[in-house]
Amino acid sequence: MSLVELIAQADERGLAASGLACLDRCVPLLGGDDEILRPLWASLAVSEGWGEDWGERVEQARAKLDVPGAGVPGGRGFAEGEASVLAHRMLGAVPVDRGAGTLREWADACSVAALQIHRLLDAASDGASSVTARREGRTQDMSPLVAAELRRQIAILEVLSAHGPAGLRQALALSTEGRRVLRAVVSRRARGRV
Repeated sequence: MSLVELIAQADERGLAASGLACLDRCVPLLGGDDEILRPLWASLAVSEGWGEDWGERVEQARAKLDVPGAGVPGGRGFAEGEASVLAHRMLGAVPVDRGAGTLREWADACSVAALQIHRLLDAASDGASSVTARREGRTQDMSPLVAAELRRQIAILEVLSAHGPAGLRQALALSTEGRRVLRAVVSRRARGRV
């Protein structure tokens, strides 16, 4: 199943986790530490009445991450600046409402933004295909960083679809792995400008 189809079929919790995972992987561009979004993950893990404190935790995360001057350390090149802008848009768009329509729109936008961020920061060319084509399953000549991000997004949605709330731990682990990769890429690019 393509990423677009998986997002279309996901339930509210799956959509919230999918969007949150994309945002979590991009935390290095927001200047946050690795645990900054943990309260939102915890909100999703509650079996009954999940996310009742979602809106409050969203606002807390925004307050901690939306700091002027935060973001890519060591100065920014064009790609890093654009990537940081996309990550801040993802953060700003997190819905405090848990309705399926709102969450689906946000999860879809986060998916696109995260793939675009990885495309901007990848040293290898991603060919002529658009991010939209990648999400629809056309993966020929994908660059390694974009391919890995696409695989993570698909894996997270599949795990959540198959296991529901029990899949959140695995989704978080996949997201953490992706965050480490992106942090290493950002750090390497910053060293290259020194």
